Amino acid sequence: MTVEPERDPSQVEIGSFYPHPPEMVWRVLTDPALVEQWLQVLPTGFQGARVGTHFIASVPKGEIACEVLAATPGESMTWSWVDLRAPRPARWIASWLVRPQGRGTRLLFTMSGFDIENDRQRMARNAMERGWRQVLSNYGDILTRL
Repeated sequence: MTVEPERDPSQVEIGSFYPHPPEMVWRVLTDPALVEQWLQVLPTGFQGARVGTHFIASVPKGEIACEVLAATPGESMTWSWVDLRAPRPARWIASWLVRPQGRGTRLLFTMSGFDIENDRQRMARNAMERGWRQVLSNYGDILTRL
């Protein structure tokens, strides 16, 4: 019997399997017009997986300042994520890993940097997890339509 490693409670980790090739999963993850659709925000200035790119994502209750921190084409991308309208803005890191798996692709999303000892940060982490689950559902819908 294999024991699953315990998940880090200070991170949001969501894995999704898509019956599509990695190239298609990567395209939806990084094409500016498609990102706008699955993220359901207007990402002003997003230029794909280009390290150093700064952009703003306007969401209903805030503006998120982002920067592409790292990218390996076809494999991974990492953004910083700061809610500019938060009373005490925190910096989180959002990462995506794209891995071939069987007849499709596994996409692993991780958001880290939450201080779960802090009540606000713990609540933000839980809200982010709910929100990102919806976003990744949107992501799957976009893949299916292509």
